[in-house]
Amino acid sequence: MTTYITTPIYYVNAQPHLGHAYTTIVADTYSRFRRLTGDTVRFQTGTDEHGDKIAEAAEKEGCSPREYVDRISAMFRTTWPLLDIAPDNFIRTTDKKHVETVQAILQQVYEKGDIYFDKYTGLYCTGCERFLTEKELVDGTCPDHKTVPDEITEENYFFRMSRYQQELIDHIKSNPDFITPERYKNEVLSFLSEPLEDLCISRPTSRLVWGIPLPFDGNFVTYVWFDALINYLTGLGYPDGEQFESCWNVAEHVIAKDILKPHAIYWPTMILSMGLPLYKKLHVHGYWNVDETKMSKSIGNVIRPVELIEEYGVDSIRYFCLREMSFGLDASFSSDAIVARKNSDLANDLGNLYSRTTAMLVKYTGGVVPEPVSVDDDTVLSDLAEKVLASYYETMSSFQFHRALQVVWELISQANKYIVSNEPWVLVKEEDRLGRLHTVLYNLAETLRLLTLLLQPVMPGICERMAQGLGLGIDSPLIKDFKTNGRWGMLEPGGNLQKIEALFPRTDTKKKQPVKQGAKQNKEKKNKNEQTTENREGVITFDQFQKVDLRVAEIVCAEPVKKSDRLLKLTVKAPEERIIVAGIADYYQPEDLPGLLVLIVANLKPVKLMGVESQGMVLAAKVEENGRSRLVLSSVSGAVPPGSKVA
Repeated sequence: MTTYITTPIYYVNAQPHLGHAYTTIVADTYSRFRRLTGDTVRFQTGTDEHGDKIAEAAEKEGCSPREYVDRISAMFRTTWPLLDIAPDNFIRTTDKKHVETVQAILQQVYEKGDIYFDKYTGLYCTGCERFLTEKELVDGTCPDHKTVPDEITEENYFFRMSRYQQELIDHIKSNPDFITPERYKNEVLSFLSEPLEDLCISRPTSRLVWGIPLPFDGNFVTYVWFDALINYLTGLGYPDGEQFESCWNVAEHVIAKDILKPHAIYWPTMILSMGLPLYKKLHVHGYWNVDETKMSKSIGNVIRPVELIEEYGVDSIRYFCLREMSFGLDASFSSDAIVARKNSDLANDLGNLYSRTTAMLVKYTGGVVPEPVSVDDDTVLSDLAEKVLASYYETMSSFQFHRALQVVWELISQANKYIVSNEPWVLVKEEDRLGRLHTVLYNLAETLRLLTLLLQPVMPGICERMAQGLGLGIDSPLIKDFKTNGRWGMLEPGGNLQKIEALFPRTDTKKKQPVKQGAKQNKEKKNKNEQTTENREGVITFDQFQKVDLRVAEIVCAEPVKKSDRLLKLTVKAPEERIIVAGIADYYQPEDLPGLLVLIVANLKPVKLMGVESQGMVLAAKVEENGRSRLVLSSVSGAVPPGSKVA
């Protein structure tokens, strides 16, 4: 099969921002997913470089329009590799081939009688670079740019868009997946329920010279949409290119909802006038809001992708964008939300699973993937994996990226629970249970292999490291071929693992977690001699005991404290995250601890131990065995939510 996926060509009146990045990450992820399933893929993006706003921006910067567009277009081209975005083609509307194709199509449509000359008076929005209808205005202003449009009377050329209105309506109704999600299809049909006005497609050179001249009248340049939309054909070598023959009938466009009308109405009617089949699908996503407001250059709340990469890393940004936004709906951006996703989903869940599993394989089997035994008795992970694989394919195919990641994380969560419930560190000590240990470790290694396969379209960089750690090359069919190897049990025993650095180092929020105090501290220091006899003898009152805040906590991360052989730094959820330093390094390995439910004292005054601030105390029992003592962490039986009070 063949897939042709496009982004809009981005208008170069502004530098790349989060909105551009999201659209392009979506298209890149979809293209990688389709390659994973065996499709031949063409992925195109580019820049839109003509029009009023470009001429204005160049004038403000004291340069020619050509110099200006060359500089801004280069910013887009160099930004995408930083986000692991790899288009097959980057098109510019100033490319010679594009200009020639636009003029050829204009001439064809003109000769067909679908372009005519007329005088028009209308409400023109410079921001949209088009005339708006009264119905589109909100309180007399453009809904996107919040400006009052100018009333302009001009002689211009018009495209007979109305001629193809009913044909477009019929196509949308007979092809329910033509515009997705469905709410946008309904919005377009609602607009088409009223008579469609013809489209002004030119600007007089007396007002604008930075555009493609009309081939039938040199006193006019073409309107930006009749120029820009044709890029989807130009990039395929229309009309004679091989790419056009193989790709156009499967074309899928990804856009933001602010350009729905041009892509769902202008573009299809133009295609029908050309006598071509319509594109296959139009995928429409929502806005990114910052502080509940649509991101906008004019408002000044624009988020730059380069800054995000420097702060959080490319894989975290790609994951956040796809996981946080439900495709089609608006989503909210904040630094806190990115850090929460990175620390919880990536560091705690995926990162810990990977590091714990590979560490145990290195420690218990010398880094060799073991041969499983009695696999029929252990299908917890394999059964879930098969369900996840099916759901993943369906949701990725339908642009439900957030849902695809949700189901993948179900497998990650189950694998972390699988480690806790099977306790490989206990199995390794019992010689008659080594077969069981090997089955557990194989199942975990195979889970990591499948996760590397499934997450590759979303986080290609981190998956390359995961593949390396599993002893698989990044081009191995085991992680590159979903069609053949997207099922359980394809990992061959005997492979050698390699040690790699932590996948996702946690981001320090630089905010101390609030620590609850059981009672107000006395402003005056009590004299030791004022202590009661009961306290001197180690006896406390019930009222005193009630002041101790005992909680259930889940260990999400454990690591050694530098320059200490005895201390471990534990990150726990209770339910907020906090750091606790515990002297248990002689009795527990860091990789054995994540996922354990323990008891903590939550309202101790914070104290620094070896330079690390400890925000509580973990409880342990001191066990005497054969004249030696050891510590055993106190825990609870059953599934108890982190943060539950101990009564």
